[in-house]
Amino acid sequence: MPDSHTETKDSHTIEAGAVQTGDEAELARMGYKQELKRDLSMMQNFGVSFSIISVITGVPSLFLFGLTTGGPAVMVWGWVVVAFFTMMVGLAMAEICSAHPTSGGPYFWAAMLAKPDIAPFASWVTGWFNLLGQVAVTTGISYACANFISTACTLGTNYQPNSHKTVGIYAAVLFAQGMINTFGVHILKYLNNVSVWWHAVGTTAVAIAVLAAAPKHQSAKFVFRTFIDGTGVDGIGWSQRASPAYVAVIGILMAQYTLTGFDASAHMTEETHNAAMSGPIGIVMAIGVSALLGWFLILALLFSMQDYDTTIASATGQPVTQIFLDTVHEKGAIVLMVIVIGAMFFCGTFSVTSNSRMMYAFSRDGALPGSSFFHKVDRRWRSPIRTVWLACTLSFILGLPSLGSSVAFSAATSIATIGLYISYAIPIALRVLYAPRFTRGPFHLGAFSYPIASAAVLWIAFISIVFCLPELNPVDSQTLNYAPVAVGIVVVYALGLWALSARRWFAGPVKQIADSGTAEGMGINITDPAAMAEKPGAYGAAEKS
Repeated sequence: MPDSHTETKDSHTIEAGAVQTGDEAELARMGYKQELKRDLSMMQNFGVSFSIISVITGVPSLFLFGLTTGGPAVMVWGWVVVAFFTMMVGLAMAEICSAHPTSGGPYFWAAMLAKPDIAPFASWVTGWFNLLGQVAVTTGISYACANFISTACTLGTNYQPNSHKTVGIYAAVLFAQGMINTFGVHILKYLNNVSVWWHAVGTTAVAIAVLAAAPKHQSAKFVFRTFIDGTGVDGIGWSQRASPAYVAVIGILMAQYTLTGFDASAHMTEETHNAAMSGPIGIVMAIGVSALLGWFLILALLFSMQDYDTTIASATGQPVTQIFLDTVHEKGAIVLMVIVIGAMFFCGTFSVTSNSRMMYAFSRDGALPGSSFFHKVDRRWRSPIRTVWLACTLSFILGLPSLGSSVAFSAATSIATIGLYISYAIPIALRVLYAPRFTRGPFHLGAFSYPIASAAVLWIAFISIVFCLPELNPVDSQTLNYAPVAVGIVVVYALGLWALSARRWFAGPVKQIADSGTAEGMGINITDPAAMAEKPGAYGAAEKS
């Protein structure tokens, strides 16, 4: 190993067969012990990302936003465009994941791909953006679940939802998800199997049910060609104040937010067999399957909509719920809402799982405040329980602005999208800039690697600007998109702490095994999983305060 930030493998390509039989050995070569329980298959790894992308969570939760911000045409064709570029991002990430299959994910990749003198800084910034995105995406998912539970409670009852009640439900949802990730970690892989089928069969069932039961269907012209600007609070939308193109580009938020979170496959690689192939395939499969299923769901809902004005002004507050009521009536709507809410709950549960693994890895390397406290794996459950509850707590706090802002939810989704995608972009950009430093794994793109990575970085730069723009006109305290504020706070904190302190002690990912090539310095047989899991590690830098 030439320096503390980078690692050179013995050969240009990691042989797939070696990875299949030596996940712990590969982890040791990256400098880490096997502490998490490695118990997931490739399909289960795919299932985590598929469950977190969860088109039946993202599409219904932002359906009102889509209907009023560009309308059906932007929802349908925006999805196609976003899916294409998201696949570019996913392929570029999958190639890097294959070379560095560790739960640190993007921030670890940044350290490995950057030049030694900038590797700690690249890792530091990437990690904080990823952490921001992970927290915000958990917020968006679980708050949407709370919203839909609140809406479902109004069907056939006199229940009157309000923001305070919804926040209470939100807290209960996060608590339940935290408890599952604390005491039910041994059943997560089985829950994952249920979740994959629930999402696949449930999404298909919802789409078919509304299409089959709809008294009438919208025309193809309405679905594929109708542009609607409902961004004006006072009637004057952004298409008049700016241009229709402005409305169209901010309208792709529904698609881009939904197709987010596939880095979960990378964060779960330390718990996955044959990680150097399973992780990358999990990323690509999750995007591809979700893109197709999501487009089908959008088309089904739009064709089944009975009346646009009635749908967006629904007394339920959720256009999707109104579509259910108009097509399958109240009892049928309750059944479909249960399917949607169940999917949202699964999605949030696995988002907490992925979030906690990222925080665990970040604290393992000394980057989180209180790292020595948070870098603990419970011996009984083999799970980072402290970061599970840190993830739940931070996600709850980020959801509190919903008490006083009409755009708080869409802002949270913007924050999630910006944070996660910037953390994806940094290692991809470093892979382009410092191509000779990249040692490819068994999954690679060959001659397409450079153009795909370049396209991915340009797309992320574009959406990171777009999703900071105002969504409603005019802009005031109620309609302010606070995504730039939240992102700015993290940027100021991360850069400020780096300048004041972290640059003197944060050296990037900290090796637990002094000689990652052979581990002989600690007397560990890296081919023996028991030895890797049980041998005490020589942890790197202690946390500085």
